[in-house]
Formats: sequence, C-alpha cells, structure tokens
Amino acid sequence: MAKYDKKRIAELIDGTLEFYQLKDMMTSHKDPERFEIYREVLQERVSWDDPILLPYGLHLYIVQKANGDRIVKCDCGHEFCNYKENWKLHAQIFVRDTEEKMNEIYPKLMSPDPEWQVIREYYCPGCATQLEVEAVPPWYPIILDFEPDIDTFYNEWIKKPLPTVKK
Repeated sequence: MAKYDKKRIAELIDGTLEFYQLKDMMTSHKDPERFEIYREVLQERVSWDDPILLPYGLHLYIVQKANGDRIVKCDCGHEFCNYKENWKLHAQIFVRDTEEKMNEIYPKLMSPDPEWQVIREYYCPGCATQLEVEAVPPWYPIILDFEPDIDTFYNEWIKKPLPTVKK
C-alpha cells in the first residue's frame, strides 16, 4: 500500500507541504508507488492525452506519442522535439547581453558584466511560460540538461511497465 496519496503528492508538487511533512517524505524509505502517483497527478493537470513518461523540468515532460515517438512537451501542449535533442534549441530565447537588459532584473551596478556573462531565458513558443534560465559566458554553448534512459528507469529502477497511449 502506498504511503502517500494523490493529495499529499499534489501538495508536494505545489510546494504547499508543511516542512515536517516534507522532511518526513525526504528521509523516509522511498515508497515504490510514489513515482506512479506523482506521474498520475501530473497527467491529470494537463489537457492532452499523451502519457507522461518522465517530468523533464517545471512545465516540461517527456511524453510518448501514439506513433511511439518520445518528445519533450510543455504544459500547454506545445511539442518541442525528440527527447534526445536539446529542447532549448526549439524554444524562444531571450538573451540579456547588455547593461540595459541586465538592469531590468538587477539593481544598478550589481549585474554581471555582459562581456563576461550573459543570461539566457528560455520560453515556450506556445504559452510564453519561462522554462529555464542559464547564466553563462557569452560564447558558451546551449546546455543540454540531461538525456534520461527511460527504458532502464522503468525496467530496472522502478520495475514497472511504461505508460501506454490511450486509444
């Protein structure tokens, strides 16, 4: 039997758990059903039917399409690319690379020097939600966060079948 129900997992996602509840969750034995409950709560919060295989970041998921493709998808339904590609290359990118742009978010004289550091903001083209921010040297390549091994995660770590596409 699962130690945590959907209500508690939803509170975890929303950041509304009391500290003692969060501490208990972090320090207790990991409930083998927790990931599936977490995935179900996330799935209930989106309007599309593609099954979520893994959360990829805030507002981003790796989903499986009916044709078997695994892609990165936003809450709003915008589809970025295959999950092995860098989704950021398909996002709207705003680069803070001038003193004026830096001063929009930093107090005057407290921002990074744009010759040494820029701030890249990645937005969903579908809903304009900010998905990620990177502070990097101006010449630095766009970072691929990670490339999960989904099959190994399901088969060997959680020992569950992959969610299936509803027909």
